[in-house]
Amino acid sequence: MRYSYEYKRKCVQLHRQGKWAKSPDGISTRNFHNMIRKWARIEDANGALALQHPAHNKAWSAEEKLELVSRVLAGESNKSVACKAGISDGMLYNWVRRYKTEGYNGLVGKKKVRKQKDQSMKKNMNIDRPRPLVESEREELIRLRAENASIKAENEVIKKEIALREEKEAARLKAKKQRSSKNSGKKDIS
Repeated sequence: MRYSYEYKRKCVQLHRQGKWAKSPDGISTRNFHNMIRKWARIEDANGALALQHPAHNKAWSAEEKLELVSRVLAGESNKSVACKAGISDGMLYNWVRRYKTEGYNGLVGKKKVRKQKDQSMKKNMNIDRPRPLVESEREELIRLRAENASIKAENEVIKKEIALREEKEAARLKAKKQRSSKNSGKKDIS
């Protein structure tokens, strides 16, 4: 639910007087009180205007994100840093998690692309020129090609072993058949 700036200010003022505003329908009293406490912390950290809805979402640069993440990693609480910055603590948590897993590159904004349902709908896509490989991708490609070559060689050896076994088995069966036919020929004569 989206609350107006005036309503938030009224709720925070009542909270500071030790009173609570009536919680809206469909929202538990406990959750609503937590929300009012959060609004009060935001107002304390950033002033009353921080409770207004921004005209647009701020685009955070990687350096700004890194500054907030480093404060969290230095020991400040996630909620206090997020409150002072005027963002949700969930967003800051995601930045910290991505920084821990991907490093600085995890904080760099990535363009979100919606996947199209039909591949034939792609426009102006130059399929002839693939994107250049990153160094780590190139190393992995070399490693995978070498592994693929060794697996192919191993498969060839196994195929040859199977063919030799089948050849030996066929020769053994042929020799056995010849012996049995010689033996049966001798029996017929006697």
